[in-house]
Order: sequence, then C-alpha cells, then structure tokens
Amino acid sequence: MTTTEYDVIVIGAGAIGENVADRAAQGGLRTVIVESELVGGECSYWACMPSKTLLRSGALLREAAAVGGAREAITGPLDVAAVLKRRDDMTHDWKDDSQVSWLEGAGIDLVRGWGVITGPKEVTVTAEDGTVTVLTAAHAVAVSTGSAALLPDVPGLRASEPWTSRDATSVQRVPVSLAILGGGVVGVEMATAYAGFGTEVHLISRGALLANDEPFAGEAVARSLRDLGATVHLDVSPTAVERIAGDRFRIALDDGSTIETDEFLVATGRLPRTSGIGLEQFGLKDGDWLRVDDSMRVVDESGEPAVEGGWLYGVGDVNHRALLTHQGKYQARAAGDAIAARAHGKPVPLEPWGAFVATADHQAVPQVTFTDPEVASVGLTAAAAEKAGYRVRVVDYAIGSVAGASVVADNYEGQARMIVDEDRQVVLGVTFVGRDVGELLHSATVAIVGEVPLARLWHAVPSYPTISEVWLRLLETYGRPAS
Repeated sequence: MTTTEYDVIVIGAGAIGENVADRAAQGGLRTVIVESELVGGECSYWACMPSKTLLRSGALLREAAAVGGAREAITGPLDVAAVLKRRDDMTHDWKDDSQVSWLEGAGIDLVRGWGVITGPKEVTVTAEDGTVTVLTAAHAVAVSTGSAALLPDVPGLRASEPWTSRDATSVQRVPVSLAILGGGVVGVEMATAYAGFGTEVHLISRGALLANDEPFAGEAVARSLRDLGATVHLDVSPTAVERIAGDRFRIALDDGSTIETDEFLVATGRLPRTSGIGLEQFGLKDGDWLRVDDSMRVVDESGEPAVEGGWLYGVGDVNHRALLTHQGKYQARAAGDAIAARAHGKPVPLEPWGAFVATADHQAVPQVTFTDPEVASVGLTAAAAEKAGYRVRVVDYAIGSVAGASVVADNYEGQARMIVDEDRQVVLGVTFVGRDVGELLHSATVAIVGEVPLARLWHAVPSYPTISEVWLRLLETYGRPAS
C-alpha cells in the first residue's frame, strides 16, 4: 500500500473532474485525479461527442437535400459504416492516451482505480490488479463521478438487459429495428440518428417530447421524426418487457398495443454515481445527489458545510443542478478557483455572478438538442417564468420569414420565442427551433446573463442575410421600449 499527500483530490476524470483539477493546479495546488474507467469520461466516449458524431452525417445529408443544386448532386444514401468509423475516430477507439497526456502537461497526477473516501480528506484507491493507494488531501476532495442511466421499475425490464445510452452511442452494428423509451433529449436524439440510419424506430414517451422545453419544440421534433419514418408513441408507458424468440424484445404498452424490436434503448433519466464511495460515514446518503452551494461545496439543508471543515465538494451531474457537460465545466471552474482561494486563505464571496460561484445554473442554462430540427434554448420557458412569479410577455416569430433562412434552406421552417420580464424589460428566456439554430444560442445566453435591456438590444445589429436577423424581428414584434 502506498500513501501519497496532495492539496486536492478529484474523484472522477471526466470533463468536469479535469476542469476542477486544472483550475486547482493553476491555483498553485498539488492535485491528483482518480479514475476507474477512461480519462475524459462519459462525454468523450459515450455521450456528447459520439452521439453528436452519429447525428452529424445524417443532418448534413438532409441539409443538402433541402437546398436546390446540392439536392440534385446527392447520388446515394447515408454510408452508415463510414458514420460508425468516424465515431470510432472521434472516441479514439475508446483509448484515453491523449487525455492522459493532457493531464501530464497540466501537472496533474493520475491514479487509476476505484476511489472511496475512507476518512476526512482521505481517499483509498483500489486498482484493477488489487494495488491499494491511500491519498490524503491538505485542503479538499471533489466528487465528480457523474451519473448513470436510470432503469425504471417495469416488470421484466431489467432482466431483459436493454440498451442504455452507452450502448446506443458505441454500437458496432446498427439494428434493423429499435424501440426507445423516453421522450427527453437522449431519446429524441437517438431516435433521429437511428431513423437516419434506416433503422425502424419506435419512440415511446409517457408525455410530450422534450417536456421541459416550450411545447412547440417537442411538437416540431415529433413531426420531423415521423417524416424520417419513425413511429412516435405519445402518452403511453410500458407495462411489461420480455425477450422472445430470436433474442428480440416484446414491449407491452398501457394502451393495449405491443411492439417487437431487435433492440430496446431505455433513456428515462439519470442516477448519481455516488454509491460505494464512502459518503455515508459523513452523514450523507449513499447513492444520493449531493446538495451544494454555488461554489460547489457540499452543504446541509441550512446551507452550512455538510462535513466538518468544509473540505468536500460535489461538481457536475452529482449535484443535480444541470446535467450538461458545459454547465458542469462551468461549475468546475468556479469550484477549482474557490478551492484554491480557500487554500491560500483568501475570501470566497458567494454573491451572484462572482468569480467563485455558478450563478448561471439557476436561470441561464443553455442547451442544444441536436434533432432535426435543432432545438436551442436558454433561460426560462413561458410556463417556468410565470411559475416563478414574473410578469411576462411571450414574443413569437417564424424564423422562416427571415431573409437569411431562405438562404440556408428552401422552404425553411422554424420558430423563435422570446420571454420578456415586463417589469425590468429584460429577456428571461429564448427558444429557437429550426435548422442550424444552435449557433444562435450564445447571443441569447449573453443577453440573459448580462440582463441587457431591450432598449439596448435594439443597437445590437444582426448581419444580413443571416438567421440571426430573427433577433431584430423579435424586437420589432415586441415593440420599441421608450428610451
């Protein structure tokens, strides 16, 4: 057994853990990161990067088909084998050599194995070969272990061994037919990808698609999936799942219908990967989400540090604030800087929008869903804003009416919505649905985070002819506020 001392220990070497470690190291702290799988984590190998790679080729082919001149040049269908090869290249064939090299260059040590917090500021790591290393931290331990797929309690589901998102994004042979349970982001993106591959897709959702977005977003995605040949089953849930002859799945639904497919993907939510890492000895529940303050320090219900000395942090998916890689990396930068400042005896103020806090988690979270059409949203929906007590006005505009949209695609269809706080005359939320709208989102994010008054937004002139001209049309539809 080897014992090694550091200033900071980070458990989990995904994108979030890497950023916590990097900021702490840049702050002059001796930092080590612990990982039981691949350095780079879920996003690099099983989530963001491979899933978007699987989606991109089909999206480009459909984009070309929507533009005269390019449409006529298309001579064949999507090359699925080439798509999978590109995905393999993107994940480096599930090898993390380049990520390990990055850690070395950043001056961060790596210990491979399963890390368990065995005492205050102490982590015991057991490697695959049984080697045990005890790490001690002078200042902080950050848990950045992410989340795993949730399997709902449906008779026969777990025993049938369905796909999770990891299986769907790392597949080496595309199935003839695929059922997908879940109408959230993972469900609709994988339905889009596999329908584009030519797979017979059945998407099963207990409610509307993309229920956390504006209603028109899910409606547009449902129409598009049907146009791609997918069957969309709304307002239904499975009552039983079983394996049948040929190792196929039979899924019984509560509307009395039955679906049989070659594969079955369950995409109904996530669980924190906090089981078996020693949290219970500090009064925290094993396998539960971690409650944190805005600097990502683990706290109790009163907001005080949950462990004596306040050395424990929970960053990324484990805190359930915003299960998105970019938002987790934002949290990680705040947490790493806060850890370094506290280690050096500097004050760490927690006022909103400060250097050590992740204020944007609360009402300014951007997200792009890479369906066809794309859904790009940030901030509050109309329903969420009204529930929060704001006096709002909803402004809608058809993106296809913008001159730049007709350049992007023939017969462009899309919708933009802006939610305005009428009392402060600032934007609370924006949703864009349409082709290529993901690149519009950062302008909306800046407007919301900066609380830019509508009167000033009139002076942010969109270039012509681009889809961003929709900003001008939204402001014109709202009406020019008094200066």
